[in-house]
Amino acid sequence: MTGSLRALFPRTLPLLVGLLCLFGGDVAVANAQVTEIKFDAKGDVLRPPAGLNFGEVTGIAVNKAKHFYVFHRSSQRSTVHGATAAQLWEFGPDGTFIREIGKDLYGFSFAHTVQVDKDQNIWTSDEGTNMVVKFSPAGKVLLALGRRDEAVEEVVPHAAGAPFVPRWGVFNRPTDVTWDLDGNIFVADGYNNSRVVKLDKHGKWLKTWGERGSNPGQFNTLHTIASDAKGNIYVGDRTNRRIQVFDPDGNPVRIITIDVPFNKEPDILSGAMPRAGATPLSVSGAPWAICITPPNAQGTQYLYSVDAVPGRMYKLTLDGKVLGTLGEAGKKVGQFAWAHQIACPSENELFVGEILSWRVQKLTLHPTKDQR
Repeated sequence: MTGSLRALFPRTLPLLVGLLCLFGGDVAVANAQVTEIKFDAKGDVLRPPAGLNFGEVTGIAVNKAKHFYVFHRSSQRSTVHGATAAQLWEFGPDGTFIREIGKDLYGFSFAHTVQVDKDQNIWTSDEGTNMVVKFSPAGKVLLALGRRDEAVEEVVPHAAGAPFVPRWGVFNRPTDVTWDLDGNIFVADGYNNSRVVKLDKHGKWLKTWGERGSNPGQFNTLHTIASDAKGNIYVGDRTNRRIQVFDPDGNPVRIITIDVPFNKEPDILSGAMPRAGATPLSVSGAPWAICITPPNAQGTQYLYSVDAVPGRMYKLTLDGKVLGTLGEAGKKVGQFAWAHQIACPSENELFVGEILSWRVQKLTLHPTKDQR
């Protein structure tokens, strides 16, 4: 094993071997030799109301009836320390706008992601109010997790270099939510607290795990989270360029690292692009969004992950083998401009919400036999 790893990643072999020992003996290194998956893309599948437009599309989810939920950053204002940017819109199967859910909601300020659970309830994660909110399919608030800062409180800037001290019962810029087979809730808590929070289905806090760092079980920007049909929890540890996998009790299962060469000049798109090292490609493979498909007829699931530079999407097996790549950074249809969430109702049909292009794209994949 180490011989093949040394050939692919000579500089990182000591780290990988160390992770192998510390993380229960299962570290998946994504294949370097992969091919591009052919796909068709459409950029106008959802139609906002006349005279209105999407803002930054940070969240996209699809329910079983093929209704679409878009959580986007708008220009509305409220009392949450100045400007607020969060609207949740629902669209029908044909892309026609149906309604706005949670208009002027106390838990909306700065949209991050939206998810739909197995009972078709809708969940939003808002990093501005530090809240995760559960809606019924009819749009009624069923559960509110976390608590936003009060408007009468002064927002004190965090001292540079000082550690964040997580508090019980509240989040600090949460990013995403998922569930296990028993309905327990897992919140990626997120930018500042660097931990996973596990709650029961009624919202009772059960446990947390993780802290800021780069060792196995530590996190640096938990930006996305998902679960598979066995209830395993996949955490997109973005700044550490990896996906960490845990069982529902927080025990480590594996680490997935995506290292696929990119031989062209990457399109950066924005000067604000976070960089882990001296070159833009040092953040290649960093998971901005992940999505796990439902089991197909054979019971197989696939993991999709997308980065911002070089702006590619990756199709993986759940054990971390990369089967193919899609696209690259850019503003054209079929390119990605800071893809922020992926909805994957099936293996070959994906929907992608983008920050910099203010849109949702539909992708129809045409994989070869070797890419399945």
